[in-house]
This record gives sequence, C-alpha cells and structure tokens, in this order.
Amino acid sequence: MFIDESGFYLLPALVRTYAPRGKTPILKVRLTYDHLSVMSGITLTGQLATLVRAKALTGVESVHFLKQMQRYWGPRLLAIWDGSPIHRGDEVKTFLAEGGAPAIHLEQLPPYAPDLNPDEGVWDLLKTVEMRNLCCLNFDHLYHELYLAIRRLRRQPSLLQSCFVGAGLALN
Repeated sequence: MFIDESGFYLLPALVRTYAPRGKTPILKVRLTYDHLSVMSGITLTGQLATLVRAKALTGVESVHFLKQMQRYWGPRLLAIWDGSPIHRGDEVKTFLAEGGAPAIHLEQLPPYAPDLNPDEGVWDLLKTVEMRNLCCLNFDHLYHELYLAIRRLRRQPSLLQSCFVGAGLALN
C-alpha cells in the first residue's frame, strides 16, 4: 500500500474550461486557507482507503491509519510512504516498538522523488477531475463533496491502478 497525505481547501482547484471566447466563467469564493487534511492509501488492486480530518494530521493519525489498514487488509502490511515528519514521529516509533513492527513493514520513498508515489495520482484525480472548479460554501459542503468524489473514485479500480502506471510502476 502506498500512503500519502494532502489538503483540500475551500478555494477551488481551477482547471481549464470550454467556455465561449470572451465569456470567462467567474468563480466567487471566500478567500481562506482553511482546509481538510486527508491521508490515503492505494493498493495494487485499485483499492483506496482514506482518513479525513478538519485539522492538521499528526503521528497519532498515522498510527490510527496504519491500524485501520491492518484490520481491513490483514495482519501483514507493507506501507510505503514519504519522509513526512508525521511518519517519523514519536507516536509511530512507539507503535512499532510496542508490537506493530512484526506485522507492519514500513518503507520510505526517497525525499527527492514524490513522483514515485502513485498516491500523488489520486490527489490529481480528486483535485483536477472529480472536484475541478468546485466552490464550496463551508467545511460541511467541502467534506460532503470530498466524500462523494472519493466514493466515485473507489468505484473505478482500473482508474486507480492507472496511477501506478503514471508513477512508472508496473502492475504484475
């Protein structure tokens, strides 16, 4: 499982539209940097798991996500993630020292190569395809639209598997 995290803002992810020339669409939104923090994991079979929080993610959420994935996909788990401080924190080290290490194998991606993580493709699909040009009124609206976008994406495992191809990884 490849794991990564991202933020979803009330500000829309702007992408090109096919509006008539001279009729540029105008999106009216509140200017704020408030956001939802999301951690996700993608498997070779095209399964997607997510954890959404209204606050910044910490090591506690990393441990919670690993435990959830272990319950869902079985006791043996290979987690590949970046070198984010939330993955290297005391909470994760304590979890591994207290018995998580034999069942969960963690690998860190090189810090200079985020494009090797297929989960980056998931963020691209969510932000520039599923939620493109979306103006949310508040956090509840953003959470609801994100939930629907994730649900639509989960129904397309072949599209999720294409994220591996986009990262230059073979599906064998």
